[in-house]
Parts: sequence; C-alpha cells; structure tokens
Amino acid sequence: MSDLEQLTQALARNLKRWRGERGFTLDALAARAGVSRGMIIQIEQARTNPSVGTTVKLADALGVSITTLLDHERGPQVRVVPPGQGVRMWTGDAGSEAHMLLGDDRRGPVEMWTYRLEAGDGTASDPHPAGTFEMLHVTAGELTLVISEERHTVPAGGAVSFEANVPHAYRNEGAVPMEMTMAVSIPPVHGVNGHH
Repeated sequence: MSDLEQLTQALARNLKRWRGERGFTLDALAARAGVSRGMIIQIEQARTNPSVGTTVKLADALGVSITTLLDHERGPQVRVVPPGQGVRMWTGDAGSEAHMLLGDDRRGPVEMWTYRLEAGDGTASDPHPAGTFEMLHVTAGELTLVISEERHTVPAGGAVSFEANVPHAYRNEGAVPMEMTMAVSIPPVHGVNGHH
C-alpha cells in the first residue's frame, strides 16, 4: 500500500470516527466545515484524496488537529496503569484515601477511582451535575452508601450504580478497612450553539 493510499484510508477511518464521536450528520458536518456533502462521502469511502485545505476545514469543524485526522498509527488505544500509579486525590484523617486511576473525555468525561476507607471513616460528596452516573464495586469490607439520606449496604464482591446529582456519602461502618473501585460518567459539556 502506498503512502498516499495509507493516508486516504486513515483519513476515511478517522473522519468517520470523529464525525460519530461528535454526533454530526453528513449535512451538519458539511455546513459546519463548508465542504460539500458529496466530498465528505467520497473521503469517508476512501475514494478521493482531498486537498490540505479541505482536510484542515474538516479538522477545524470537528475540533481536532489535522494530525489526528491523518494519523494511521492509531489502533485501539490501550493504557495500562501500574499498581500504585494512580493520582491521589483525597486523603482522610484515619489514613483513608482515594486515587484516580484513569480518565477519558472522548464521549463526555469518564473517570475510574479507587477508595480505601478505614473502619469508622467516610467522606461525603456534593451533588454532581445532572446526568452524572456512578458505578461502585466493593472489593474488601462493607460499604455503607448514603444517597439523599437513604442508606444502602454493599458487601465485598457487590456493586451498586446510581445517579449522582443528589448529595451522597461513602462510609465504612464496619470493623475492617473497606476498599472499592468507582467509575464516574460525567455528561459532556454542550457548547452555546448546541454542538458537542
């Protein structure tokens, strides 16, 4: 495969992918980029090799760099975080702590955390923006989750999910440390003109 063919294929794949991620129809992207719908279809089907000018317009309309659109190296991105390499975001008096392991904002931010709460310790959280969703998996001890004054008990091996736009608190009311992994999904921020 020639360099040019490789570039054409990469652009086809990346344009389709980013148009999907942004939620733009062909017509919406055409209007936003000032590039004809027919041209976009040809590019996405790898039937044409567009000018640099056209490629720049499309990249700008999608809010990505031109190198991102032309990048043919990007396979599925794998990110391994070694043990102990998370970012410590919170510590409690008793030695409790929370780490953020992973974050991604391609489809609205998603974060993965670990929490360790010593016996008798806990931490409360203010309501998150509407649409925020949390999933917790308890790996040791027992979690007492308080959501809008309502208590839920989750033992080790158990999991729980909830809409986090209300006050909530994580507590360890047991005699041994509680450990859990938490995933948080935050809704994407929409721009003033309704675009992602």
